[in-house]
Amino acid sequence: MKRIDTIIFDMDGTLLNSLGDIADGVNYILKKYGYPPRTYDEIKSFVGNGAARLMSKALPDGQQTPDFERILEEYKKYYLDHNNIKTSPYAGIMDLLRELSLKGYKLAIVSNKNDKNVKSLNKIYFEAYIKTAIGESKDIKRKPAPDMVYKAIAELGSTIERAVYVGDSEVDILTAENANIPCLCVTWGFRDKEYLKEQGAEHIIDQPHELLEFLGEELVSEGV
Repeated sequence: MKRIDTIIFDMDGTLLNSLGDIADGVNYILKKYGYPPRTYDEIKSFVGNGAARLMSKALPDGQQTPDFERILEEYKKYYLDHNNIKTSPYAGIMDLLRELSLKGYKLAIVSNKNDKNVKSLNKIYFEAYIKTAIGESKDIKRKPAPDMVYKAIAELGSTIERAVYVGDSEVDILTAENANIPCLCVTWGFRDKEYLKEQGAEHIIDQPHELLEFLGEELVSEGV
């Protein structure tokens, strides 16, 4: 029997390279309201804590910006309508999910992206393999609170003892720590290896297939 049979994935920077559409959405709104644009690298560093935190960092005066809530809602609506123009899965991700599914692993997504966007993009790309996809909403605390992880594990009929978390940022490291499950950090996303190490990452992978190698090390046969 597998000791780990449940994989909880972050979405942005882990499964999907969504930076282009996120950045274009942010800069569309900034231009509309007369604010200077942000570079892709700047926006990449802002991603991970939800739309409100993203826009507060992108705007010069943050949440003190006049009409901040209206600007935020416009960004959310624009991005929902334009979230799949430049976005695509990272190389090797679809093969990984297919292999995990064939091997019987339970798979889920938890993300600080708005829940409508999470479910929309999951339906487009990953629905054949991932049925549980949870995003930010008023009904559940966002990461790094462990609530999304616990909800996903419950929906999958699993337990924290059988789960591992896969993400690309400091938020993911804290989320896994708060949920009391192991975290694998990926280097192909929005944070580099050195930064992840500085944030306390213990397990780091550079290619999607390395997740299978990690899980292979965790396989335990019973009755043998």
